[in-house]
Amino acid sequence: MTSEPLETPESPEAPEASENPDTDTDSDNEAGPGLRASLEAILLVADEPVPVVVLAQVLERPRNEVEAELRDLAASYVAEGRGFDLREIAGGWRFYTREDCAPLVERFISDGQEVRLTQAALETLAVVAYRQPVSRARVSAVRGVNCDGVMRTLVLRGLTEEAGTDKETGAILYRTTGYFLERLGLAGLEDLPDLAPFLPENIEDIEDENARS
Repeated sequence: MTSEPLETPESPEAPEASENPDTDTDSDNEAGPGLRASLEAILLVADEPVPVVVLAQVLERPRNEVEAELRDLAASYVAEGRGFDLREIAGGWRFYTREDCAPLVERFISDGQEVRLTQAALETLAVVAYRQPVSRARVSAVRGVNCDGVMRTLVLRGLTEEAGTDKETGAILYRTTGYFLERLGLAGLEDLPDLAPFLPENIEDIEDENARS
């Protein structure tokens, strides 16, 4: 009597294990940019130094982690010889042109008159022309957006200049220059066209509302 081997049912094939189980999930595909990229994106559009606490709140990350990443970023830009620096200034962080590149940037802005002013620069210049002497905060209130960066560009191009300080707030006031009149072909500010027909009757209320927002 011969014995035959017993047939056993084939077991179902086990699914292949992922080579990298830690990244084989949909959650990583849906994740946003990393901390470094997020910091660069925010600081790129900042018109003034941004405090670490603000960055930490926006990114929902620990403050010490954000600060450490900022310092690593700043060091990496210096090591790579970039044309810009990340500096801790006035209680916040912001991108600045590297010192030895500053003359080139100034030449591009001041001498490159063929480059047309942006819409934001034209709007800001118009507010200064009709409201001068006026502070940057007041110009920002009229436009409804921060205009610090645009004001610096107008000063570098010689279209606006400082005109003392406000007695109540101490803020720096700005006015247009003789070069501004020359570029527009005007003998004086009295030759500026009348804007009254194009402004809403409650313009002062609108400005005050923007200033409070």
